[in-house]
Amino acid sequence: MRVKKIIAPTMAEAMKKVTEELGQNAVILNSRVIQEGGVFGFFAKKKIELIAALDQNQAAPKTTTQKEQPKTVTFQSQIDDLVPLIKEEENVIPKKEKPKEDLEHDNLLKEMKQLKSMITKMSNDQSGDEALHPLVEDLKTKLMDQDILEELTEEFISEIKPRMALLSNQVSKEQINEWLKSSIMTKINDLEFGHKHDDIRYVNVVGPTGVGKTTTLAKIAAEAVLKYRKKVAFITTDTYRIAAIDQLKTYATILGVPIEVCYNLEDFKHAKDKFEGYDLVLIDTSGRNFRDEKYVTELKKIIDFNELETYLVLALTSKYKDMKKIYEQFHSVPINKVIFSKVDETESYGSMLNFMVEKQVGVAYLTNGQNVPDDIMEGSPNKVYSILAKEVQL
Repeated sequence: MRVKKIIAPTMAEAMKKVTEELGQNAVILNSRVIQEGGVFGFFAKKKIELIAALDQNQAAPKTTTQKEQPKTVTFQSQIDDLVPLIKEEENVIPKKEKPKEDLEHDNLLKEMKQLKSMITKMSNDQSGDEALHPLVEDLKTKLMDQDILEELTEEFISEIKPRMALLSNQVSKEQINEWLKSSIMTKINDLEFGHKHDDIRYVNVVGPTGVGKTTTLAKIAAEAVLKYRKKVAFITTDTYRIAAIDQLKTYATILGVPIEVCYNLEDFKHAKDKFEGYDLVLIDTSGRNFRDEKYVTELKKIIDFNELETYLVLALTSKYKDMKKIYEQFHSVPINKVIFSKVDETESYGSMLNFMVEKQVGVAYLTNGQNVPDDIMEGSPNKVYSILAKEVQL
């Protein structure tokens, strides 16, 4: 059995080469379009690749004439015809009867077994069960280990596979990492990131207990005072936790900014009027209030939510399903952006990407420690990806 791979610019030329080299009795095992040359898939030329086989017991090759054209058969019919031939050849020479000196039969049987393996692989490829490239398999494992949603993972992998095929799977880890970055950035680039330092006067921070709301407020205030030279004030309505009030008062004293503690809506209105001339007013709230529709309705009479940025603080140590539940709990007010806290306390960042893509909400800040004002980063697509990249890049 002779197996030959033919590459030609067109199908007609490929078939002609098969006939010239193997004869008209050759069987076409597989055909596909390949790319040759070019750089990273650009300027490559399309060519036809055929894999053909000829039983050596058949007639020698002869030149095709105008009246003798190669027989046209389907890929599947050729496999159906060839598999019985392989099985028959294996049974023709039983091991106990095969002459040891007949090396030609040994080689023929070896070729037939190799061909059978090739046909099995081709059949699997035709049915869509093609195995992933080892590098892509490693990448998929990393994405899943980060708890990135299955549909997102499959989407990223499906975008990488055809790019690899254009380069005949001859790619580096660096190239695959760049493709992954491009796919992730496409998902999040259009979201709103960071804080509008010159446009927003009121920032309202909401979230469950224990995610670091008060510390985050202090970091935002410190950044505004020390970096942007803004005139800043605090308002807190979180009167359920005395410790939180004392903590915020301490930060206010250190930064030299005023603070008002509000026990009701009248107090809030008074504080808002008092800080009318300030550049930035940071509002620390109790999560309970915003689950109370009556409270929100009354608050809307005092403050226009169109001039208010509401940031939902979520700890990256939380499970993704918990993040979604928290988000729904604060549905009474529009969530403009999120703040992901405790970046330094976990090695799993998939929930961050899942949340952004599913809820279509951007990131205002990322916090990675307790130090004020140092452990805070303004959100951006590149910052988000740099955090993910530490765990998902090859």
